[in-house]
Amino acid sequence: QVQLVESGGGLVQPGGSLRLSCAGSGTIYSAYPMGWYRQAPGKQRELVATVTSGGTTNVADSVKGRFTISRDNAKKMVYLQMNSLKPEDTAVYYCYYRGAVAYWGQGTQVTVSS
Repeated sequence: QVQLVESGGGLVQPGGSLRLSCAGSGTIYSAYPMGWYRQAPGKQRELVATVTSGGTTNVADSVKGRFTISRDNAKKMVYLQMNSLKPEDTAVYYCYYRGAVAYWGQGTQVTVSS
């Protein structure tokens, strides 16, 4: 059974930075993608970024150049470094792993506000 636990969310001012971490447990294959989605109030869940073991990334246009995804396969961890945060980045951020089925963490709130 795969479990994903996020940490690192919080309140930050516009222009600030946060680093999200996701700790995975259970059977997680490095070849399969891990990453991050987010869901703002009243909106659908959307892709932020995913990464495979080979380093192939898929990053949303809205965060390119500001967010960086990375992965530690040995530790079953995935990270999201978020810089130059904007109020529109406010959302619940969910860790994601695509194995035989999709697995999700419980989410961590990121609020960008002055």
